[in-house]
Amino acid sequence: MRIHGNARTCPHSRLLLCRRVLELGWSLARAAEAAGVSERTAAKWLARYRAEGESGLADRSSAPSEVANRTPEERIELVAALRRLRMTAAEIAELLAMPLSTVSGILTRVGLGRLSRMEPPEPANRYERQRPGELVHIDVKKLGRINGAGHRVTGNRGQQGSSSHRARSTGWEFVHVCVDDATRLAYVEVLADEKAVTAIGFLRRAVAHFAAFGVRVERVLTDNGSAYRATIHALACRTLAIKHLRTRPYRPRTNGKAERFIRTLLGGWAYGAIYGSSGERQRALAGWLDFYNRRRPHRSLSHQAPLERLHALNRNNLLGSYI
Repeated sequence: MRIHGNARTCPHSRLLLCRRVLELGWSLARAAEAAGVSERTAAKWLARYRAEGESGLADRSSAPSEVANRTPEERIELVAALRRLRMTAAEIAELLAMPLSTVSGILTRVGLGRLSRMEPPEPANRYERQRPGELVHIDVKKLGRINGAGHRVTGNRGQQGSSSHRARSTGWEFVHVCVDDATRLAYVEVLADEKAVTAIGFLRRAVAHFAAFGVRVERVLTDNGSAYRATIHALACRTLAIKHLRTRPYRPRTNGKAERFIRTLLGGWAYGAIYGSSGERQRALAGWLDFYNRRRPHRSLSHQAPLERLHALNRNNLLGSYI
């Protein structure tokens, strides 16, 4: 039983008040004074005790038994049904001649305040290739060049010119990444741009990198950037005997393994230390990438490192060839 937050008495003290009056012969005024309440309140509890016994001394809900102008349940169901027809709150209010605030309150209360609530969540599009090289993901991340330590490190705010001047003089670097779908084995380069010729050169070197581990690249998945839509890129893929796939428009998550690797790359390498220059940051890339490929446990690979996964898949394929 919950006692009202502003109550000065509890069921036990109310029972004591009533017994003092009825059994001990106390006057109502004296019993009320001892309980710290008014005579009117004491009389109320005494009347309830006489009528209902000890159960009458419990707190009652302060909510009204009836609410004026409450929207009938039938009307609430009608509002919800119209909402499921993808009508807006304003359209429902106009159709049913109801205040917009009332319709909006009903929709919020029944969990239909947003149209997205009525649509089932899109199922996760998880997949994983079983053969190394069957599909590799390629993407590019733009990073600002480092031209000396910033004010957060040096504390010299204002001595290196305006932020717009620093942005113009510093420029950008482009981190090209390539990740194997089956093993998450990765290859990364920091290049000057993301033009088609640059992307082709990166692709050739990535293919050679995977070949050094015995992996032949069969397919490559990229976004719809201009470099990957260029004719010379298509010719390069044909020369390398690679099938080129592109993600669905406005669906970058289709290339989610590359996107997720970029997040890991940024956290562990690009933003994982304080660098004095872009060159220093680039020199740190090889060590981090070696750690990622050889020793970093990958949760989606049952906590194996990418090279461990590659060796495990090669062993399985070798055993399978003898079965």
